[in-house]
Parts: sequence; C-alpha cells; structure tokens
Amino acid sequence: MVQEGNVFDVLKERGFIRQTTHEEEIRKLLGEEKVTFYIGFDPTADSLHVGHFMQVVIMMWMQRYGHTPIVLVGGGTAMVGDPSGRTDMRRMMTRDTIAENGKQFEKLFERFIRFREDGGDKDGGAIGVNNADWLLDLNYVEFIRGIGRHFSVNKMLTAECFRARMEKGLSFLEFNYMLMQSYDFLELYRRYECKMQFGGDDQWSNILGGVDLIRRETGGQAYGMTFALLTTSEGKKMGKTQAGALWLDADKTPPYDFYQYWRNVEDADVRNCLCMLTFLPMDEIERLSALKDSAINEAKEVLAFEATKLVHGEEEAIKASGAARALFGAGADGNMDDVPTSEIGRARLADGIGVVTLIREIGLVASNGEGFRAIEQGGLSIDGEKVTDPKMMLTDADFEKGGILIKKGKKTYHRIQIV
Repeated sequence: MVQEGNVFDVLKERGFIRQTTHEEEIRKLLGEEKVTFYIGFDPTADSLHVGHFMQVVIMMWMQRYGHTPIVLVGGGTAMVGDPSGRTDMRRMMTRDTIAENGKQFEKLFERFIRFREDGGDKDGGAIGVNNADWLLDLNYVEFIRGIGRHFSVNKMLTAECFRARMEKGLSFLEFNYMLMQSYDFLELYRRYECKMQFGGDDQWSNILGGVDLIRRETGGQAYGMTFALLTTSEGKKMGKTQAGALWLDADKTPPYDFYQYWRNVEDADVRNCLCMLTFLPMDEIERLSALKDSAINEAKEVLAFEATKLVHGEEEAIKASGAARALFGAGADGNMDDVPTSEIGRARLADGIGVVTLIREIGLVASNGEGFRAIEQGGLSIDGEKVTDPKMMLTDADFEKGGILIKKGKKTYHRIQIV
C-alpha cells in the first residue's frame, strides 16, 4: 500500500538529504509524480555492508511512497574502480570475481526491495540492471568521441573525488570513472525515463556529471540528490568493527554481532541511527533519543533490535536480543545458545593451542599483535578469569565442561565448544 504525503519531506526530517541539484523542483516532482530513480552499487566485495544499507533504506522509503527504484549493480564500473572517498587506487578484480560478487548483491537486494514480476512493467516493482550490459562492449574511441567531448578536464580536476587523490597520484583508469557513471545515468534516462540519481554525499561530482550529460545529449532535465553518510557525532564513519566492515551477510557478520554493534553505539549517535536505520515514527524516535543516563540503554536496545530485524528478520533479532540478555544478566529469558559460537576439534587440543592463535582464528582480533596487546592491557578473560599470559596454551583440560566463554573488552563474547 502506497503511503500518502511527500517522501522528500520524510527524508529531510530524518536527516538523510545533503545536497540537491534543484531542491524545490525535486520536492515538487516527488510530491506530484511517481518518479523512476536509480542508485548504483559497485560489487567490490561479496556482500553489501552497512554503508550500502543506508542507500537500501532510501530505496525502501521511496518505494513506500510509490516511486520506482532502479537498482544498478556496477559490473562494468567495478572494472575501473571509483576514486571517490579513496586515498589510494582500488584493488583490481577479475571479471569473474566481479560477476560473482554482483550475484551475491542481487540476492541481498531481494530481501529488502520488491522487484517487478517477470514481464511486468506497471506493477510498481523495482528494476534490476547491471551496467556491464552496456559498458563492457563499448567501442572506446566512439565512447570518447561521443561522451568524452562533453567533459572538461579542468572542471573534472576541481571535483573533490579527484582533488583528494592528486597528491598520491590519480590513474587515467580511474579518471574515466566519472564518464562511465554519467553514461549510466544517460542510458537509464533513455531506457526507463529515469529522472533522478541518488547516492552518498561522496558521489556528488559523479551525479552532477550525469545530470549535465543528459542535458547536453538530449536537452532533457534530470536531477540528483545525495544523502548523508552514516557517521558518528564526531564525523567518523560508522560500520567498522574489529573484524572489518559490518556486513549484511550473516555468514560474514553474525546477527548477534550486528545487534551488539548498534547496542553499543555512543549516546550522542542514537538519534541519528534511529532516524536512518529504522522505520520508527519520528515522535517515538524523539521520545527514545531524549532519554538520559542509563535510561538511554532502552533506546539502544530498540535501535539494535529494529536494525537487526530489518537486515536479518525478526526471529534473528529476538535471538540476538535474548543472547545479549543472557550475557549481561538482564533477564532469565536470555538464551546462551544464541551467543556467537565456534567449534574446535578435540584432536586440535592434544598438543594445546595458543590463546592468541585461537582468538585470531575465531575473529575476535585481526592479528596476533592485536591479541597480545589485548592481553597485555587486561582486556581478555576466559570463563570469568582474566588472561595474563599471552603465551597461555589451552588444552583438553580447559574444556572439561564442553566449552569455554571468551570475553574481549567489556562487551564482546564468544563461545568455543569442543567437538
């Protein structure tokens, strides 16, 4: 069921919108018409992460108000690599790796976005495309003659995505990226009457390039809008954990870890996260974010539950919440079975296994060095006993109850069970 009202006002109130090419025109268009828009996702990994999820939430809001998302997987642009927000060149990937990553992206998108039925063109569903379909077979000379002539090198060099790279060096390969993304917008404008491109605030220069290209090539009017990146109150990007990015794939970031990340955000970041990562009404968000001192934990629990429910489903959110209660003593209904768990074979313990090796293998630390530091700083315990010897060996005798519970820092737990 399509919601009434103007989605622009909703996105504005919740703090999403950063920059627009034509604010009043965009607001009017979104209030009076059903608009086709697109957001692009380069498959540079085999899973979406929480930074991508911000853009997914935008598409979900837009679809709720009757607008049509085009979900573009960048199978072509990923061959080049976006320099935006980078201090160095992206790792080059093979065509097969990019294609496989794209398939994983598509599976995840289907969990959040309603796509068109096969053959349907008016059912309000999203459109899925891959720019490899039109970019990989382009004739380069024809492309540069037809598209490249519209781009001023002097103007491109003033774009933030390029300026930030000039000191360390910007490859000519990456310099093509803006032309390719702009061409995507032109292609979608022609194929689907796509009038708007959305993206993170670091995509502003690329979006402007597409809007200008459409005007020059067709005389048509297109629009662009960027959204805030998910950052802390201090301006630092959110979504990074000890193990790396906060992934949407449960095999890469288990639901419990996902839940705990949001449960442990700083007090000052609660309101922003509730606005951007949940669909709670604003009056409830204002009530929760106004809580002070220990009462703010209620808001954090709601944030963690709602975000986990969106990404992993209600059942997993309930499990993660229960595991947290079991660990932190907030109720008898908590279930230790839902605490992140790894298994170790009994044979592996015959000669003992170093505690640092073990916590690195289960992902509690990224390296042996980080593991040694955690112990030296008093931040690691096993079954409630602080580990003081970084060379400690664990043997069969340490698993006499069938398993152990490792705690790193104040809030990170992991069970090890013997098999």
